[in-house]
Amino acid sequence: MPELPEVEVTRLGILPHLLGRKVSEVKVIDGRLRWPVPNNLAKTLPSQTVLGIERRGKYLLLEVDTGYLLLHLGMTGTLRVLSSANPLKLHDRVTFEFGKLSLRLHDPRKFGAVLWHPKSKGPIEKFPLLQKLGVEPFSPDFANERGADVLYRASRNRSVSVKQFLLAGQAVVGVGNIYCSESLFEAGIHPARAAGKLTRPQCTRLATSVRLILKKAIDAGGSSLKDFVNSEGDPGHFMMQSKVYDRKDQACKVCKTLIKQIVQGQRSTYFCPQCQKR
Repeated sequence: MPELPEVEVTRLGILPHLLGRKVSEVKVIDGRLRWPVPNNLAKTLPSQTVLGIERRGKYLLLEVDTGYLLLHLGMTGTLRVLSSANPLKLHDRVTFEFGKLSLRLHDPRKFGAVLWHPKSKGPIEKFPLLQKLGVEPFSPDFANERGADVLYRASRNRSVSVKQFLLAGQAVVGVGNIYCSESLFEAGIHPARAAGKLTRPQCTRLATSVRLILKKAIDAGGSSLKDFVNSEGDPGHFMMQSKVYDRKDQACKVCKTLIKQIVQGQRSTYFCPQCQKR
């Protein structure tokens, strides 16, 4: 599933192609996504100019004259900028045309989303799906000791494991399954430790590790376990840097202890029992 780094890589890839361009046409090939594609998009978007492309959690926010187009990649979605002359492929669901360029949402499993928020309904922050999201890891609210404050306050009296606490995204967004394992290893915290038992120094280390791992993942173009490719069609290479994820029974790169795998919330977790003592 594309996580924050993959969505940010996608944003950086499409931004220079679309910023300042006008939408010429919207083609809904199959609007049966996680939520139905709004019926009015084909009439609303043409002639509107892309004023900016931002990211909130795993949502891409394309600002145009009268509103925001929200795009989510779901489990298998990708966004690519192609020549409009390129033929459509199987599982292309929606295309946004910009003259000779086409932004195409390709989503085999149809868990992605194409949503619309008109500016007449207020700031994009008021969109219901964005309101409960945690702090952005690269925002000033998570910088330095502020990140430790966020994690420490949100984790008090929580019996859930720190891995599940991070995955929930209500404290800080974007720490998906791969990046949870890697961040917890970097911070030296066992993934099954109760979130409420995190000490203040551990929260400091964890906040720093989250920012570090996500930054490395973005710089590496994200992770491509199955379907993800960037806007140019290239896979991400972060898994080449993985220290624990998907390395069961391989030697820890720090202490040579064999990496262990456990299942938490139906998701695989990898850790080093020596570097991450419980």
